[in-house]
Amino acid sequence: MMSLDALAGVLRVQPGAQRPAALSGQRPDWAARLAVGRPAQSLPDLLGAVFSLCSHAHRLCARAAVDAALGVDAPLPDTLRGETLREHLRRVLLDWPALLTAGPSADAACALAACPVLRADGRDAACAASMPDWIERHLLGVAPARWLAAFERAPQQAFADWRDAGQTWLARGLRDSAALADAPVAAASALHVHASEAALRTLAAAMTQDPAFTRRPRIDGACAETGCWTRLADAALLRSASDRFAARLAELVRLALPGGEGRLRSGRIELAPGEGLAWAEMARGLLVHYVRLDGRGDEARIDACHVLAPTEWNFDADGAVAAALEKLDPAAPDCTRRVALLMAAYDPCVRYEMAGRQEVSHA
Repeated sequence: MMSLDALAGVLRVQPGAQRPAALSGQRPDWAARLAVGRPAQSLPDLLGAVFSLCSHAHRLCARAAVDAALGVDAPLPDTLRGETLREHLRRVLLDWPALLTAGPSADAACALAACPVLRADGRDAACAASMPDWIERHLLGVAPARWLAAFERAPQQAFADWRDAGQTWLARGLRDSAALADAPVAAASALHVHASEAALRTLAAAMTQDPAFTRRPRIDGACAETGCWTRLADAALLRSASDRFAARLAELVRLALPGGEGRLRSGRIELAPGEGLAWAEMARGLLVHYVRLDGRGDEARIDACHVLAPTEWNFDADGAVAAALEKLDPAAPDCTRRVALLMAAYDPCVRYEMAGRQEVSHA
């Protein structure tokens, strides 16, 4: 029987080691292994089950890629904004309390219980309309539109000013971890391949010609990074884990406020008859799906399927996270926490473990 690690994959972290030993481990390429031969119409459900942590985005991309391959001009579902907002909320409310304060937070638990869009009925208009008040009360301590306006004028300064003076559990937690999370991280190039159809076609060719490409992707021969801080709509200078926490919080606010429906980009292209590519800016970054079909219409089956997810870009053995890990001192008393903050800032969709530790940290 295969272990959970073998099924889902695990990242192995070794602070202070030279790359590629500083960060290793890959997920199995389940899309390529499981999809071939199956009916094309079953692909969204299959990939939604395989990639359960980001299932909505994978379902959306798989459906769009199949439609593109079939030449179907169906509208993309208008659900990306809401599902991405919920994923950001889960990370902030479930992961960040223990990460930032080294323990559970009663205030965060209260915020989670009261969050309108995370309740069972959270997809209706009334829940969405109540989000600004909830954000002010439980996260920011100020009106979210006012907070966002200041952030957009001067992102790093506005975030630091709010964090240093704020009285919410979130501001206090970010303030308490600032000395570690503010450490510089050398960013890789922002992944903006979806800015042009030509670049997407080049990416699709690389995905199909090299079976290993989706495990260790490159743009122009170099690593790249992707996240809620690399949207096509953004041009922010990111220097640290704190900057990436700020970017997630800012996107959460943008998506919750009126006008947030224009924040995230997605699309699809028919590469050739029977071949389709689809992409979406989701919570962890840019997601890309490629499919090639055998047959047409309802009889079509999957001949090839490739998925390129944010984790493969951000946690490459030669990428920005690996470079930051390489510089850490494994003997330092704060090393474990520095690693946790760094990993959470880039947010892998698989768990990680540190060399020499029995405890396992989760995505």
